[in-house]
Amino acid sequence: MDIKVINNPSKEKLDEMGVFAWPIWEKEVSSFPWHYDERETCYILEGEVTVTPRGGKSVSFGAGDLVIFPENMDCAWEISKAVKKHYNFG
Repeated sequence: MDIKVINNPSKEKLDEMGVFAWPIWEKEVSSFPWHYDERETCYILEGEVTVTPRGGKSVSFGAGDLVIFPENMDCAWEISKAVKKHYNFG
């Protein structure tokens, strides 16, 4: 199960996806386990994060990145700089 990171997608791509109408989620510096019941696409507005899928390689991303998490993935989040992101499930 791979996490896909698109570095600095174009504003046109983000507008086409409707990213700026998605809800916003914020979280302070922290570490926690997480399970994705469904696919999540998010656009990072602020912060720095490393996510490690169970049995997989760590992936780091931050402000300006579009990130896609696969359905049914178990992972650990490590937020090193408070995160603020737009997100969309499905």
